Order: sequence, then C-alpha cells, then structure tokens
Amino acid sequence: MYKLYCRAYQAAFKVAFRLIGCPTPTLLEGENSLIKLPLLIKKESIQRVLIVTDQGITSIGLMDALLSDLQSEGISYSIYDKTVPNPTISNIEEAVAVFHEHGCEGIIAFGGGSPIDCAKAVGARIANPTKHLSSMKGQLKVKKKIPPLFAVPTTSGTGSEATIVAVISNSETHEKYAINDIVLVPRVAVLDPLVTVNLPPFLTATTGMDALTHAVEAYIGRSNTHETKAWSKDAVVLIFNNLYEAYLNGTNIEARANMQKASYLAGMAFTRVGVGYIHSIAHTLGGFYSTPHGLANAVIMPYVLEYYGKSVHQPLAELADLVNLTQESDSDAKKATAFIDAIKQLNTSMNIPAKLDGIVESDIPIMIERSLQEANPLYPVPKIFAQEDMTRLYGMIREG
Repeated sequence: MYKLYCRAYQAAFKVAFRLIGCPTPTLLEGENSLIKLPLLIKKESIQRVLIVTDQGITSIGLMDALLSDLQSEGISYSIYDKTVPNPTISNIEEAVAVFHEHGCEGIIAFGGGSPIDCAKAVGARIANPTKHLSSMKGQLKVKKKIPPLFAVPTTSGTGSEATIVAVISNSETHEKYAINDIVLVPRVAVLDPLVTVNLPPFLTATTGMDALTHAVEAYIGRSNTHETKAWSKDAVVLIFNNLYEAYLNGTNIEARANMQKASYLAGMAFTRVGVGYIHSIAHTLGGFYSTPHGLANAVIMPYVLEYYGKSVHQPLAELADLVNLTQESDSDAKKATAFIDAIKQLNTSMNIPAKLDGIVESDIPIMIERSLQEANPLYPVPKIFAQEDMTRLYGMIREG
C-alpha cells in the first residue's frame, strides 16, 4: 500500500511540475565568457551586487578579473567569502546581513555547488524576511521572486547553475535538506572553462562523478521525459569521454569545457525529474560528517545501482550501449553490469575509495530515517526501498 502511495504521489507531482514549468538560465559559455557578465548585469540596471563565494577562491585571486570588469562597468560589489562545504544556516544569515548592509540589488554566486546553494538560500531569505530557512524546506515554499541571481560555477559537478535546488546543512542537528523552488533557478549561468583549470585533480574527479550521478539518476527514474533523457545521455557521453582527461590534465580547455556542459545538462535533467537514493544517502553523510557531496555520490553510486537489480537493467544497458561498453548481442543484465563496472573503474582510476571511513554505527538509524524521509514519496526511483534495504546499503558503503 505504501509503495502505491509513493507512486501516486510521484505521478501527481510529475503532472503538477510540468504544468508549472521550469525556467532555463540564459547561458554564457566558452573561453572568456565571464567577460560578458558585468555588461549583462549593467543592462539589468543593477548597481551593486553581493558576491557569494569561499575563501579558497578569494585567496587565489580567481575573481580578480571579474571584480575589475564590474568596476569598469560602474557596478559596486560586496564579497561574502565564508561559505563552507555543505553551507550552513549561519553562512546564509551572515550573507543576508551583508546584502542588506550594503544595499545590494543582485547576487553573483561564484564557486562550486556550496557557494551557489548558499547564494540561492540567501535569495530565498531576502524574498521571505520573516521565514526561517527550515520553513522553506521541501517543494515550492519560497514562492516569492528572489533578487537577480547570476551563477559562475568553478567546478563541473553540481549543475546548481541550472537547478531549482539549494541544499542546506543545519550544523546543530546534522540535518542536510533541500529547498526546491523554480524561483531559485539562476537568471544567468556562466560556463567559462578558464575558471575551472585550477581545480585540483581529486576535486575534478569527485565533482565529475557528482554530475554523472545526476545524469544516471535522472535517466533511470520513472518521471523522465524525451527531453531529460536526451540531456542525461549527452551528459553521460561527455563525462565518459572527458572526465579522466580533465583529471589527468587540468589545463585541457576542451575537456574542461565539455565537463562544464555535462554538469549543466545533467542539472537541467535532474531538476525536472528528480534524483534517488544515491542522493538521499549522500545528503545524510554530508549532514553528519561533512562528507563532500561528490565524493559521497561517487562511492555510493555503484552499490545503489547494483541493489536496484532488474529494475534498472534496461536503462543502464542503454547507457552502456551509448558509451560503447558492450556487444549488441549481450543481454540487458550483462550490459548493466558492464556500465556499473565502468563506474567502479572510473572511480579506481581517479583514486576515489570504494568505501567511506568514519561512518559511526550508532548514527546509521537516524541517517536511514532521514534518507527515507527525503526520498519517499517524492523521488521517482526505479524501485522503492524500505528500512531494511537502507540498512544493507549503509553497511555496504561503510569502511570497517
């Protein structure tokens, strides 16, 4: 009966979301495309912006050219650079205070998924000054228009520059949750590969596997469309053809640009059709242990895909064919196994571990509860898991 309820909920949400529609950012892409952003902001009659980033980016001067170009266009800026991985409520409230203190009119998110998520949540709070972030958890609860948001991703993984999602961590309760609303989609996304060339190899690897997780979970889910399937397939091909090269040779601009496009396409896909248990488990690990999201997804993905069993053989077989892993005569089961094995091999080749250290056994029951609360009934997963399934999966991914 519960599974029927989940499927009915998912079907209703699929129809409702398509009726509402999802905006698409204006896209600036290619080498030096970041140069175009200040003039575009000026055309929106915005005179002062808040830049949400992190200290790693400010310390290496990655934004220097952008700051100079903003000044040239007569746009003032204030910088909030205290965003941490898995941005916290305090991050967001501090950035909101900076926005108001300096009379900002728009927001530039400059960084990986954490600064972009932080900037989205800042926008949500500015639009709803009397609402706590926790009251906007879930679906379509922001409602009001946020300040103009411009996203400049410096990693190729989250796809947050294209999504309705902002993921927030509560450092007191160790809860990590998503705020989902179409008003959070950035107005502009800048895919300039030059801002990604200094990304260290391991971060290139894990953020790239995050993008692959988005593409795969969107593709195997039960709410996909012809459009989202096409985006997912394009993303999978780009990742298989470019991630390892970007990992080995970070200055390969073509590989970097292709990974940015893959991340964007995967984001476009999953924000319309949802993700699955890989993400719901990864979010609990981020909440409890600040496990980087891409790393968690990379480790968890093969285990969950194998656990789905027959329910994913056909879509995974299609992806295996797409990246030329199998023979035409092979069964769907054999092709699916080949695709999962290719994910494992990609992880191994980039020194991503097969299991995660530091998972405390006594934390697992509450993590299972939160993971299931996140996934059920919303996520249109190929197969609905129960507590005993999640117990097995957490045991599989845990080192020791």
